[in-house]
Amino acid sequence: MMLLELFLTSFKIGMFTIGGGAAIIPIIQQEVVSKGWLDEGMVTTYVGISESTPGPIAINMSTFVGSSQGGFLGAFCSTLGMVLPSFIIILIIAKFFSRFAQNEKVKTILVSIRPFVVGMILSAGIFMMLSAMGVNSVSSIKDIDLTSINGVLGAILTALMAVVMFIYKKIFKKPIPVIPFIATAAVIGIIVNLIIEII
Repeated sequence: MMLLELFLTSFKIGMFTIGGGAAIIPIIQQEVVSKGWLDEGMVTTYVGISESTPGPIAINMSTFVGSSQGGFLGAFCSTLGMVLPSFIIILIIAKFFSRFAQNEKVKTILVSIRPFVVGMILSAGIFMMLSAMGVNSVSSIKDIDLTSINGVLGAILTALMAVVMFIYKKIFKKPIPVIPFIATAAVIGIIVNLIIEII
């Protein structure tokens, strides 16, 4: 029963997520938290792991969630559920898209979808930023404790990373390279955790 539920949940997420990447985070978070599979802190941890490991974040997330609930078979069913909708839809689009690509109505629909994708990605970014600051739910935003070490470090590191990305783009006129940026963030995270343990 759990395997079927993992498959169907991932299938639903894969079917209705537009934009992929970070846009999928709010939907996964809503589904897995509402079902009690993970809490919001664990979702953030899984997102970090999924971003740091090779492969698309949606597939990595579904694999991790499935594994946490049903071991190897859970990971397989969850991953299959996530991949299958995209596979089916892409096959259909590949067959018919060239015929409709220049259609004005199709162009209008595709352009109209973009703001929603941006909103979902922004939502994911805000969720992860608040989680890094120790906020576990929207209702507790007013209770952010900037005197706690997690709150302070979360706020400082989030601001620092945003400033670094902005300055890099202004100086070099291109986005910051993702792989070195992730590797640097991982090293900073390890160092910060070691310092916290020593303190």
